[in-house]
Amino acid sequence: MKKRRREPVKKVDKVRVNEQIRAREVRLIGDEGEQLGVVPVNDALNKSKDAGLDLVEVAPNSDPPVCRIMDYGKYRYQQSKKHGHAKTVGVKEVKVRPSISDHDLDLKVRNMLRFLGGGNKAKVTMFFRGRERQRPERGLLVFDRIKELIGDQYSIEVEPKLEGNRITMIVAPR
Repeated sequence: MKKRRREPVKKVDKVRVNEQIRAREVRLIGDEGEQLGVVPVNDALNKSKDAGLDLVEVAPNSDPPVCRIMDYGKYRYQQSKKHGHAKTVGVKEVKVRPSISDHDLDLKVRNMLRFLGGGNKAKVTMFFRGRERQRPERGLLVFDRIKELIGDQYSIEVEPKLEGNRITMIVAPR
């Protein structure tokens, strides 16, 4: 016999607005944040309609429930912002070589600045192959040139460091 999987229960954050409010009396807060006391729901609805706003139940579990006169659309927007729709910072990688030409390096730095301007971090990676491993200081000179090109506009989060056969550096926007 097959076992049935239970569907996860979704928590619904339902906010009652205007005629959806079921309580007889509510503790009313005005649109400026002032306490208007405990009033019947019909009076609260009339006050909100006179102000051209909505009556929103902000604390349904208190006794009596707390309602506020406000713009419901604006309230929903603020709640969605507060509940973590934050932008994630990505890390974009730029690969360079120890023997990179000045023009190619300028192009790579320009791409890196575009990534940083978009709010991302940039990871600069340089791999050494074959005999290049014997002269890691040539790679560090390239990283010094990159630091010189980006200037003081951006902060270097991780300084260039040699790890095996590569050097990495992370640059972040200030």
